[in-house]
Amino acid sequence: MKVKVKCFATLAEADTCDYKDSIEYEVSEGDTVDTLVDRLDMAKEEIKIVFRNNKVVDFDTPLAEGDQLGFAPAVGGM
Repeated sequence: MKVKVKCFATLAEADTCDYKDSIEYEVSEGDTVDTLVDRLDMAKEEIKIVFRNNKVVDFDTPLAEGDQLGFAPAVGGM
C-alpha cells in the first residue's frame, strides 16, 4: 500500500519529508504511524502533531492505502 507524507517547519527535509509536495512511501499491512516514523529515521520526540487525512492521530494509528500524513513540530510554546 502507498501513503503520502508531508512535513512542516523544522521537520522538512527534501529527500525524506518535504513541505512542498507529499512524498509517497510503500508501507505494509499492519504498519502504524510509528512504524513509518522509525523507517524514515525521524526523531519521534521532535514530532508534536501527526495528521492523517486532515485529522490529528496518535503514533499507534494504523496506516491504510492512500493515507495522507503530515508531521508538525512543536512551535510557539506548544
